[in-house]
Amino acid sequence: MTIALKKDSIDLGIVTTNGDAMVAFYRDLLGFTEESQTPFPMGGVMHRLRCGTSLIKIVVPTDAPAQKPAPGPITRATGVRYWTMIVSNLGEILAATEAAGHKTVVPITEVRPGVTIAMVEDPDGNWVEFVDMAEPA
Repeated sequence: MTIALKKDSIDLGIVTTNGDAMVAFYRDLLGFTEESQTPFPMGGVMHRLRCGTSLIKIVVPTDAPAQKPAPGPITRATGVRYWTMIVSNLGEILAATEAAGHKTVVPITEVRPGVTIAMVEDPDGNWVEFVDMAEPA
């Protein structure tokens, strides 16, 4: 079987108890467009933020989750550890996130010819990778 996509991107859900800071990071700092705030079916609110054709869903549950993901390096735990955006203004992004007090966990690094990356932590400690490349993959 092959998935029959109706959209050329995926949507990502991030659960947080730190809704204001998370929305400020993705909407105000990175410039995602907030489409709506909707009730979350399991209790709480979902902020629907658009990044290109992707939808980033910041979910703030009514009851705080009992567990938090393992912090730190990508290889410290299994599961979703980071997500990536292909950008053309890597230096500007890193300068803005650092000026806003967010930790750079991987400085600007050329990982192969024509491909440069950097990673920052969002307010919850999730790692966000920004990649600048000559030709998008």
